[in-house]
Amino acid sequence: MNRFFDFRKGRFKRPAAAALQYDPKRPEPPQVLATGRGVTAEEILRIAREHGVPVYEDAGLVEALARLDVTDFIPRELYAVVAEVLAYVYRVDAEFRERAS
Repeated sequence: MNRFFDFRKGRFKRPAAAALQYDPKRPEPPQVLATGRGVTAEEILRIAREHGVPVYEDAGLVEALARLDVTDFIPRELYAVVAEVLAYVYRVDAEFRERAS
């Protein structure tokens, strides 16, 4: 979770999180399921961890996703960075499956 001191405002910024849904078998790009700050961000992370969903930290991406509405598909401008996230998720998933077998 991203927590950092904002020197311009002299305070800590609240943590932020976003959740995406993606089905590689469908033609649609990833879709925003949830975004939030503070307690909402902590709840998004709790639910992800509870369900074994890998968590990827990227403050810039979270800020961009937070500007979208829930159920929006990600815009083309974010395809490259979201592709990095998906590659990370697939790698973590493959490692988990390898250890489980």
